[in-house]
Amino acid sequence: MSFGKSIKALVAACVVATTASVAHAETRLNGSGASFPFPIYSTWFQDFSAKTPDASVDYQSKGSGAGIQDLINGTVDFAGSDAGISDEDIVKVSRGVVALPMTAGEIVLAFNLEGIQELRLSREAYSGIFAGEIERWNDPAIAATNEGVDLPDEPIIVIRRSDSSGTTYVFTRHLSAIDPEFKENVGIGTTVQWPQSERFVAAPKNDGITAMVMQTPGAIGYIEYGYAKLTGTPTAALENKAGKFIQPNETSGMAALAGADLSSDDLRIWIDDANGDDAYPIATFTWLLFYEKYDDPKKAELARAVIEYGLTDGQKIAPDLGYIPLPEVIIERIREEVKRIK
Repeated sequence: MSFGKSIKALVAACVVATTASVAHAETRLNGSGASFPFPIYSTWFQDFSAKTPDASVDYQSKGSGAGIQDLINGTVDFAGSDAGISDEDIVKVSRGVVALPMTAGEIVLAFNLEGIQELRLSREAYSGIFAGEIERWNDPAIAATNEGVDLPDEPIIVIRRSDSSGTTYVFTRHLSAIDPEFKENVGIGTTVQWPQSERFVAAPKNDGITAMVMQTPGAIGYIEYGYAKLTGTPTAALENKAGKFIQPNETSGMAALAGADLSSDDLRIWIDDANGDDAYPIATFTWLLFYEKYDDPKKAELARAVIEYGLTDGQKIAPDLGYIPLPEVIIERIREEVKRIK
């Protein structure tokens, strides 16, 4: 072999060795779960991975129920859930669970009515729609709060989740809080028995419901505000506890978080029916679930770094993506909880 070829071979070997070393050195975190926060998580993790040498964080949108099950099965390094995690599921995770509310959002009612961009729905109206009791768009309960709007005499097509969903859990908690009959007949859960009607159509994940609403005349569905904002889908102004009709946005979302009860010992904090004159009625935190103990200390270190990114740079971009920045008091409590991750 000539001297030149020998040098080329040596350089090639060094490149292979260096590449292998870098690949070996890279620490990866793989997560799955809620679709509600997917737009913001995917943005966070891509930016964090780009800025952090030898580290990579990936997240798959599967629904909260699937994410929690992956965490229990040990097939992921972390999970996302809009339903938090129950005590019953925590005991199934041998390595322990640290549940952190990393962002917050509003559940909105996206609709598709030709020629109508603004719609006001009373508590009676929107709970009645999802209970299956209000069936047509020109129902008196809807018409009463939409004077001058030419509501069509057409059936309401209700788009609901087909998968195990934290968004469904939060939405049905709210509907059950404002309507005892809904609580009795439909109930609360990541999956529930929606009315058996051809008007109720199932779709997977937040993006699936968004797409179904956009392509179905006469449809209404519940999604995270960020999906409506990114797609330009109209959303209804909803009557809050104070009797005011409120549009979802950063201001009304922050007003909802301001009224949250923070007295619980852990960070599984719920806002079933937001307080405050200016509060949008359906707001929620959404959680990242990490193991308390990792087999690889580098993964624990990376998890803590990702969380800190979310609490700093991540919060700054939340409004642009349709999410609500966390109150400082919550951020301080999260930083204390993060110390449990080893």
